[in-house]
Amino acid sequence: MSKKLNLLVVGSGGREHAICKSFNESQNVVNVYCAPGNSGMESAGIKTVNISELDFSSLADFVVENQIDWTFVGPEDALVAGITDYFRERGLAIFGPNKFAAQLEGSKDFALKFMVRHDIPTADYQTFQSAKEAIAALEDFDAPIVVKADGLAAGKGVTIAKSRKDAQKVISKMFTNGESQVVLEEFLTGPEYSLFVVVNGTDFQILPMAQDHKRAYDNDEGPNTGGMGAYSPVPQLLEKDYQEMVSKVVEPSIAGLNKDNFDYHGILYIGLILTDNGPKVIEYNVRLGDPETQVVLPRLKTDFAEIIDNCLNDIKMNQLEISSQACLGIVLAAEGYPTSPVKGQLIPKFWEKAGISIDYANVLAKNGSLYGNGGRILSVVSLQDTLSNAQSEAYAYIDELEFKNCYYRKDIGNKALM
Repeated sequence: MSKKLNLLVVGSGGREHAICKSFNESQNVVNVYCAPGNSGMESAGIKTVNISELDFSSLADFVVENQIDWTFVGPEDALVAGITDYFRERGLAIFGPNKFAAQLEGSKDFALKFMVRHDIPTADYQTFQSAKEAIAALEDFDAPIVVKADGLAAGKGVTIAKSRKDAQKVISKMFTNGESQVVLEEFLTGPEYSLFVVVNGTDFQILPMAQDHKRAYDNDEGPNTGGMGAYSPVPQLLEKDYQEMVSKVVEPSIAGLNKDNFDYHGILYIGLILTDNGPKVIEYNVRLGDPETQVVLPRLKTDFAEIIDNCLNDIKMNQLEISSQACLGIVLAAEGYPTSPVKGQLIPKFWEKAGISIDYANVLAKNGSLYGNGGRILSVVSLQDTLSNAQSEAYAYIDELEFKNCYYRKDIGNKALM
């Protein structure tokens, strides 16, 4: 890059904190702004901007007024609502798929039809527009049954019903709560993996693999959440299985995006499950994941800002350089999350320690202290020489702190270390 960059990241969570920190580490970046950001980001030299991620007009005005070179979009709701289209109409550089392509996350039915159309392995499914039709079709599925809200649900729109009776209750509740479409899927068994692809049309590079922990409590119990922790790499994944993911899922997905003229420039997240019959896609997302971003970007030795800048300038990406170190993140969540999280708890001060960093999410500053503001509050992220050390260092650090009205899982990383 010949010039120094001023960048804007849209979003406010731990994912955006990690993205901003990664950009700030680049020698090619002068300023990193985050809108709306959160109070905890400011300790990392990130300039927060009090503009909602869905206020496209004000965001674009800020970009023009502050000579922002390009914008990186973190959350899915802004992408699904069309922020990329709006910015491009105003002649502003922005990294993220357009509104049409964002339906890959915005609609489960849209994504599944894409997979079927391009022979990408996934679960058998049916889509319904009424509770009556969906309930009648339960006879076609063996228990457990996966019930998905068709639209965005912040990572919490999936229920695995243990019986048809339970599935019936879930379906009725979804339609009562305003869902216009519900998807029923066969239940797939096997370990799950998160794969992130930087896509620039036909050009793509795969970021380090990660494994998320969706359930609220230890041993994958409790309700689905947005994610309670993650780690990278995933040593239990055999190289032959990874290569099969690339050949049978990643490459056909990229080919499908181009064949369907999606004009895809952004991140494609592929949620995978490794079944006895090979890898199958659980879902697509059109952005980086949270909390996986917090453990993926620290392992990326290639300048992340340069990767995105090259994409926006149609410069072919070089092969990514990945660190051999391991990274593990533990999410500290508010008591009651994900259904009714407690707010207002005092967050203790975090001291600096080699190999440990904090990515803040739902926090508010008041009188020099940080307080929880609901949901996932922060991530304790440990970067060490081995995954075992990353796990032990992260838990040793977080266990020394006193939290009120908060909780965290005690088994992040165990699946790779058992």
